[in-house]
Amino acid sequence: MMRSLLLVLWCLGLTTVSAQVLPTDTVPAIVNYTTKDGITQFSSELRPLRQIAGAPAPFYTYFWEFGDGGFSFEKNPFHIYKSTDPVMVRLFATNLYDDGKRPPTKPKPIKPGASKPMLLLASNSKEPTLFKMGGNIEMKSNCMPKPGDDMMVVFGYRNKATNAQQNISGTVAILYNDREFANNNFVLQESRAYNGEKKTDLKSMLNVAYLPGAKKPIYYASINNELPATNQADANILLKDKAKDFKNHESWRFENLKQNEERFLFMHFKTTPEMLKDTNAVVRISAVFIPDNPLIETEFFNMELQIVASHDPNKMVLKKSRMNYRLTGKNRELSYKIRFQNTGKGPAKKVDVAVNISEVFDPTTLKITGTKPEVVNCDSAYTNQSCIKTIMGKDSVHFVFSNIYLPGLDQKGVNDADSTMGFVAYTIKFKEKPKKLPIKSGAAIVFDKNEPIYTNRAVGRFKMGLSPALILGYGFPFKTDNKNYLNNKNMVIGASLAPYSPYKIYWQVELYLNSFKESSFLVESDTKRRDTIINQKPQFIVKKDYTRTEKITTINAVPLQVRYNLNTFIGVGAGTLVSLDLYQKATDVLDYTFSPNAAGVAEPNLQVIANEAKKNFADARVSFFTDVQLGLVRVGPSIGFRYLYDPKTNNNRMATYVTWKF
Repeated sequence: MMRSLLLVLWCLGLTTVSAQVLPTDTVPAIVNYTTKDGITQFSSELRPLRQIAGAPAPFYTYFWEFGDGGFSFEKNPFHIYKSTDPVMVRLFATNLYDDGKRPPTKPKPIKPGASKPMLLLASNSKEPTLFKMGGNIEMKSNCMPKPGDDMMVVFGYRNKATNAQQNISGTVAILYNDREFANNNFVLQESRAYNGEKKTDLKSMLNVAYLPGAKKPIYYASINNELPATNQADANILLKDKAKDFKNHESWRFENLKQNEERFLFMHFKTTPEMLKDTNAVVRISAVFIPDNPLIETEFFNMELQIVASHDPNKMVLKKSRMNYRLTGKNRELSYKIRFQNTGKGPAKKVDVAVNISEVFDPTTLKITGTKPEVVNCDSAYTNQSCIKTIMGKDSVHFVFSNIYLPGLDQKGVNDADSTMGFVAYTIKFKEKPKKLPIKSGAAIVFDKNEPIYTNRAVGRFKMGLSPALILGYGFPFKTDNKNYLNNKNMVIGASLAPYSPYKIYWQVELYLNSFKESSFLVESDTKRRDTIINQKPQFIVKKDYTRTEKITTINAVPLQVRYNLNTFIGVGAGTLVSLDLYQKATDVLDYTFSPNAAGVAEPNLQVIANEAKKNFADARVSFFTDVQLGLVRVGPSIGFRYLYDPKTNNNRMATYVTWKF
């Protein structure tokens, strides 16, 4: 009977705890509001926060969606509605340093009331602005993503004054779920638009071809307001490249965006349980603004989001374990310290600390700089005096404490843990300047005749350091398409950057000075006679020449190269050489020849710029290469021989260069 009563009481107690604690995590945020003189003030009621032990005081952050395209991140914001029509208000509250779940969001229907606020209050309003980067688009999230949780993103776009366009139309889009991650990070549960935006398909835009930013021809006699097919290009080369980095996208069509007008889209993301749980990982969401008017640039906005557990008393430590290799020479002194603790039930009278010594060190330079217990050297000690003896081996050293009394941690009557601890500290120098490789040491500690206790490995590493170099080369390709810009024999000046004096496989990058190429050629010559009107005067065209001038700025770089120095004098490498057209400008000129008029007076020829198009990052060509260097390949001068192969044209060539690494 008593057991049954206790069971009932236990269940009632559990139910009470559940009623008091667990259900509060499911109580949605309560939205309160008042409207006066056309201004609506908001406040909220949220469940009490629960302090996490040892953490700072908990608090909430807020994201309000006002139901008409407005928003706020304030705790108690106000909003001026332009209409008295009912709206749905949402509050997304995020709990920080709290051990519960985020309060659920429940839409609150409200009717704002008067739509004409008092002028004084309206002039003092401080509704938030999203645009702090100066562009046409911007995004902000209410929190960092947490696996299995919700996240809100507000996406703003505008027609800024510098666009110099009264009204613009176009497309806005978001790209999410990076392809570099195997699992999707987000699911777009819902998006809300308040300014007539319509869902559209971004894929169709990726396949459009036109000249970005091209001006319409000022004369249409032969081009017929169309660009030659040979001169068409992808509408958004950069957009296509961006889209390849993401698995998902959403896009909206907008119309008649007035100058200085700001509009906002709201996106409710669910972060997937499979999201990377590494708190050092960063995921991205990108936004794009694509105006119909080619004179207004396509813009991108990237938002990076970061995704939101023994003590060993026997330890070996190397002070200043990260060293600058340039400043490391034969006289560099390293400081080591080996700590130990007797965790036994009785005192230790002898402690043998054995340390392996790397071959890069000179054992004769070893000096003991401190001990605990503090003892003298055994060579100068009298009989039975506490002392330390240094015994050198081929690749090790033994520090032997003799005739000491080191209490045990579990020893009866020992209450001071520090009295059970000891250490030996020493310095040692290099034989000569070492190779740029990690220096590893470890220790084994024997208390009396017990089994050895092994410490961690103390590792000395050299900072990577950077080694810049100058390069003077001959035979590097700037253009390998066998057309207008073929240049098989080029003198180039460049620079490289690599780790300083590496002894293992390493990466190297190279960059060469720009080349500038210009070419003009006749596209078409038309001698068909035709009538036209120039400056309100009838003219007779007897000849029309269509000429194109192209200017290209090219940069050559080696973004990917792996190298290995076989020894001090020979190094080998392989990589890719990229020739990138940074800037390309194409100008189409129409040259008209007129016949004499009725009075026998010939009009001068007329040249008209029919079209002018500019492209950035217009083309890239990749060559693969292997090479060998002879000389002081780690630091100093050397000569290199490089074999290059272009798979696009099947061209191959030899190039040579001299370089000096610093």
